[in-house]
Amino acid sequence: MQIIPLLLKELEDEVTILRKFLVQVPTDKLNWRPHEKSMSMQMLAVHLAEIPAWVDMALTTTELDFAKTPYEPTPVKNTKELLDVLEESFKKGKTTLSNAREEDLLPNWTMRSGDQVFQVFTKYEVIRHALGQMIHHRAQLGVYFRLLEIAVPPSFGPTADVQMM
Repeated sequence: MQIIPLLLKELEDEVTILRKFLVQVPTDKLNWRPHEKSMSMQMLAVHLAEIPAWVDMALTTTELDFAKTPYEPTPVKNTKELLDVLEESFKKGKTTLSNAREEDLLPNWTMRSGDQVFQVFTKYEVIRHALGQMIHHRAQLGVYFRLLEIAVPPSFGPTADVQMM
């Protein structure tokens, strides 16, 4: 069994669903957050849009060290720019994964901040983690939508707002 075609299909499927969510992000609510400890809608949506590029990062590096490379979210001013970030991120991740070999999934990859190691994954596990993050944070965005009376798009089946036939 070849793993890369399965990962490519899953990445494509998740990005297809994610687009339905990100297109719903209202520009006038980018700074909105449901709680002071929560990310703003902009931070959450940008994070989601950037995740597909983690595939490229996983396959082309051996680690992410936040002490050396602090995270700076891509600035966006509106929904169109947010969708542009997603498309670029998806293109990058999909292209790198399409060109990878099965054995490229096996080496370890480390997430750290200086000497503090958060996680050591195989590169395959980083990709699976990224897909899980997309699902997790997409659901979080769905809660934001619900609180703002924005229709929640379907992910794997109908929602209270969108019935599928």
